[in-house]
Amino acid sequence: MKVEHTEDQIEEQISAAPGMEELKRAVSRTSNWRERLKAVEALRELGGQPAVDLLTRIVKNDTVHQVQLAAHSALTELGVEAERPLKKTIELVKGTGKILLRIKKSLPAGHSYEAFKEKLKHMRTDVYDIYEGDKGEGFDEWLESTWSSLSGR
Repeated sequence: MKVEHTEDQIEEQISAAPGMEELKRAVSRTSNWRERLKAVEALRELGGQPAVDLLTRIVKNDTVHQVQLAAHSALTELGVEAERPLKKTIELVKGTGKILLRIKKSLPAGHSYEAFKEKLKHMRTDVYDIYEGDKGEGFDEWLESTWSSLSGR
């Protein structure tokens, strides 16, 4: 049986559970998908309704598919039925192309891929993190290919 809770009820339950405030902050760190993944594992071990509520939110809202899948797995392990999240095939961050082009144009002509990657990492940690988490091992290949296809310098 699935029980629906309001956002206020979820917040109260999460705040009341020991250690949940730190886990709640960890799953909200948009520029660190690895921290969110660790928080999902801690929630899996913790169990209980506050953890289930937070994991459910992660499955629905996290920007990195790998984190969503881990949260789904944790829910399943905790005996909660949840719809498996679908991998997004569209642009993960609205305006990614424009963001990347702006960064490329801000660098001197003839800059290296590594310079572009570092600038992206420092200027838009959120974008870097989301795509790194989503692309996994293929991140560098994807980013370099995207960089070389951008018009500009």
